[in-house]
Formats: sequence, structure tokens, C-alpha cells
Amino acid sequence: MKNYPNPFITERADPYITKGAGYYYFTASYPATADAEHGYDRIILRRSETVCGLACAEEKTIWLAHESGVMARHIWAPEIHFIGGRWYIFFAAGDRDNVWNIRPYVLQCQGMDPYNDLWEEKGKMQAFSDDSVSFNSFSLDMTYFEHNGRHYVIWAEIIGDSSLFMATVNPDCPWMLTSKPILLTKPEYDWEKVVFRVNEGASVLKTDNMVYVFFSASGTGAEYCMGRLSASADSDLMKPESWTKHPEPVLSTADLTDEAGPGHNCFVVDEDSA
Repeated sequence: MKNYPNPFITERADPYITKGAGYYYFTASYPATADAEHGYDRIILRRSETVCGLACAEEKTIWLAHESGVMARHIWAPEIHFIGGRWYIFFAAGDRDNVWNIRPYVLQCQGMDPYNDLWEEKGKMQAFSDDSVSFNSFSLDMTYFEHNGRHYVIWAEIIGDSSLFMATVNPDCPWMLTSKPILLTKPEYDWEKVVFRVNEGASVLKTDNMVYVFFSASGTGAEYCMGRLSASADSDLMKPESWTKHPEPVLSTADLTDEAGPGHNCFVVDEDSA
């Protein structure tokens, strides 16, 4: 197994890596290094034929925040996914006049080369026809996965606490929910309620027999940690009773040396199948 550099890519938060069309693609939040007006203002993309190569790959800005109105501030946690034969990016953004009016938005690539082709805005995620709750409050960290022919998105939304919700989507227009959401998890254990009561930053890992959802919990300092949900691969994932939450964090500051606050995460298989 390769020893990857740590940190792997500096000054990039909420990292996401996926593979497609012969490349690995990396995107992440672009932090504000000087002040709030200069940062969290774009979506970047790197590509490489190897995971390790992403660390020094050329980085492109593929989309810039609006100067005014929606999608103007706090561009957070982008993820790139190949869905129904097209490339999409899910991300969160606030408004110029209300920077905390955070909602999930979607970009669609207009070609098959996400690194070089143009991206089109598809707007804010849309709730199912008879769902009057989803995306009406602070919501972010949307991820996507497919399982047994069904397509799902998971996101965090503050309804009481910051909790994780899941719904189905049509791969032809994955910016529109095709079901009412289920509540996957809310802060229940002490380790999920340090500084803030938070479940967010979901990432999906599948094996032959299980579907896992790893997520971030608590505040974003040293208290930040990772939890885990699991469901049988042959269960109905839209039934809340299919999911079990591990009662302890699966990664925390106490598990690390000279590092603190493990949180927003992703999984990818490298070129050596590791």
C-alpha cells in the first residue's frame, strides 16, 4: 500500500475524489485565506491518472460565485459525480445579502470532459412535489450514490438540529427529488453534540454485503469526529429501520497523532485497487 503525503493537498477543505473516463478528479472547498470576501468563492477541479498525482496536478477554476444574489457567498463542499451519462457538481452556497441562507445547488457539465468543458447552472435542489420542508432551511453537504438501480442523495439540514436526510432522484435530472426524504440520523450521543449538535458531511462506502454512510459530528474544531451508519445491501434503504448507527465515533482526535478534528470525508479506490 502506498504512503500518501499528509496533508495530501493543503488549504483545501471538504475534499472529494472520484474516478471516471480514465482520470481521478479532485474538488474541495476553496478557503478564505485573507478575508471573507476572498475565498469560498469558486469551484476548483484537478485531474490525474493516479490518486497520488492529484497532489501536484494543475488546478482549474471551473465556476465562480455570483457577484450578487444567490450563489454569491460561502461556496462550500462541492462534490463531482457521474450520473446518467453526465457529470454533475453538487455544492452549497449562500446569498450576497444573506450569507447564511445556505442551500444546495447543482452544476451540469455540457460535455463529457469535466475538466475542460463548460458547466451550466441547474439551480437549487428541488424538493418532491408534496414536500414542503426540504431545502427551506440551512442545508448543505449533498452527496449522491446509486445502489441496486436506485439513485439517492443525502444532505444535512437544520431542522431542529443539523441532521442527515436522504431521498431518491431521477438520474436524468438529479437536481430534483423524486420522493419525500427520510431522516437518516440526528445528533443523539454525547460525541455528536460537542459545541454544536451536528450531523453533516455524509460519504457513502459500499461493500458486497453492506452500505455504509460515514458522517461528521459536533463542532468543527478538535471535537469534530466521524460517525457511521450501516444497512444491509439487500434492504430497503428508504426505510429508516434499515439503518443502524454505530454508538461510538469511528475516528476522532483521540485516534490520531499530531492531528485533530477528522470530519468531512470521502472514499475512492486508487489505481492499485487499494
